[in-house]
Amino acid sequence: MCATDCEKYTTAKQSAVYLDNLIFKLVILFKASPLVACRIIMNTKLTLLLLLVIFSSGCGGRRNLVYMSDLDLNSTKWKTVAGSEDPVIMGNDVLAINVNTSSPETNLTFASATSVDIVGGVYEKSGYRVDADGNVNFPMIGKVKLEGLTINQAQAYLEEELLTVTKHPIVNIRFTNFRVTVIGEVNHPSTFTVTNEKINILEALGLAGDMTPYGKRENVLLIREVNSVRSMARINLNSQDVLNSPYFYLKQNDVVYVEPDKAKSYEVSKGNKLMPLVVAGISAIAIVAATLITR
Repeated sequence: MCATDCEKYTTAKQSAVYLDNLIFKLVILFKASPLVACRIIMNTKLTLLLLLVIFSSGCGGRRNLVYMSDLDLNSTKWKTVAGSEDPVIMGNDVLAINVNTSSPETNLTFASATSVDIVGGVYEKSGYRVDADGNVNFPMIGKVKLEGLTINQAQAYLEEELLTVTKHPIVNIRFTNFRVTVIGEVNHPSTFTVTNEKINILEALGLAGDMTPYGKRENVLLIREVNSVRSMARINLNSQDVLNSPYFYLKQNDVVYVEPDKAKSYEVSKGNKLMPLVVAGISAIAIVAATLITR
C-alpha cells in the first residue's frame, strides 16, 4: 500500500474540503441555478471518487513482509549453515587480554586496561589494539602476530609464547569492539556492540527494531570490509536460502542497509501529496464549465 489508512483518510478529507469550497465559489461566480448547482456537485464528487480509486489501485501490488516465506513448515530439516565459523582477529580490532599465573605481580603486568573510550561515537573498552600489520604489543614478550587467528587459536598461541617468561599461564581473550551497523528502513537504525562475538543478520535486524513495512526484504545490502578490501552482497530475506548464505552470520564492522521501496518514495514526495488536490481542482473546473455550457 502507498500510505497508511490514516494518511489516506487525511488526503481524501483535504481533497473533499478543497473541492466543496471550489465548487461553491464557481457556482456563485457563474450564478448557476440550484438545479445546476446540484448537478455540478454530484458530477464532481463522483469524478473525485473515481480518481481516488485510480490513485489507490495504481500504487503497486502487495509486498511480501514475511521472512523466509517459502519455508516448508510441515517438515523439519537440519542443515549445516555456511559462514558460521568463529570470527577471526583483524587489524584495528581491540582485544581484552587477561593472563592468570601463580604470581599476582605478573598478572598485574599483563592486565588489559578496562577504561571506556568513545571511538567514532561508539563506546568501547580500551585494550590491546591490533596494528595494521596484525600485531599486538604485549608486555614482556613484545610484538605477537594475532591477525587471522580465532579467539581460541590466539589464546593457545599466547599461552605458548608466555611459557618463556612465566609458568602455567592461562590466557583469556575477547573482542571489545565487535560491532555491526544497521541503517535504512528499520525502526531504530544504529551501531550495536555485540558482546558474544557472534550475530546473524536476523538478530541484527532485531536489535534495530526490525524493518518498517517499506523495507525491501528481498534486496538487503550487506557491506563488509576485510583487510582494507570492501565487498558488497545482496541478501533475499524472503527466501529460506538466506540460512545457507555465507553472509547470514555477520562479521565485525559489517554494515546492513535496508533499502526503501517505491511506496516510501511516493509517500515522502511533496508533489505526490499535492497531486490529489491539483487533479480535483482541474476536474472541478472542467465539470462546472461543461455543465454551465450545456444547461
